Amino acid sequence: MNAKAIAINCTLKRSGGESSSTDAMIDLIAGELRKHQVDLVETIRIADFNVLPGVRSDEGPGDDWPALRTRILAADILIFGTPIWMGQPSSVAKRVLERMDAFLSETDDRERTPAFGKIAVAAIVGNEDGAHHSVAEIFQALNDVGWTIPAQGSCYWVGEAMQSKDFKELDKVPDPILATARMLASNSAQLARLLGRDPYPGTEKEQSGDQ
Repeated sequence: MNAKAIAINCTLKRSGGESSSTDAMIDLIAGELRKHQVDLVETIRIADFNVLPGVRSDEGPGDDWPALRTRILAADILIFGTPIWMGQPSSVAKRVLERMDAFLSETDDRERTPAFGKIAVAAIVGNEDGAHHSVAEIFQALNDVGWTIPAQGSCYWVGEAMQSKDFKELDKVPDPILATARMLASNSAQLARLLGRDPYPGTEKEQSGDQ
């Protein structure tokens, strides 16, 4: 049985309008994952939903995050896609990370968060510098709440500064980016298989009370 991946696109654009370069990067990674028996089940464009601000898994009436959370956690691998704005991940990406903070208070009887045993990789595009900074922010936050980051787990493209060409407009994917996507896919698929067979054991909860 193939492993399952899900992608979130944290572009600021809603569906139905202009296409997204973030989708193009996600598609590149998904294509490489398919070569390792990993199927992309869907891409969620977060801007299409009402993800309320907050740090709980359910922020009440009108909040679309609880259902999105369920879909994300049903997959083995998360492709976290974001454009770079002002040298940082998009505000939509940061909203998702803030909502995942709730994982820290939702541990099981072995102190494992809901993301334990699941893999996360980053797909990032932009026209200016900021890819390494964005990867650092995203991976620190994801790892903090329990996601596992594979070796060379990010793939990014950054265009020439002060220019307007987007990743989706390239005639050909540059060889270094294609090579990075291939390594990302190989490493994340292997790690997902390993953790599927041999999950993190976690730790026993400390007993409180008088000694």
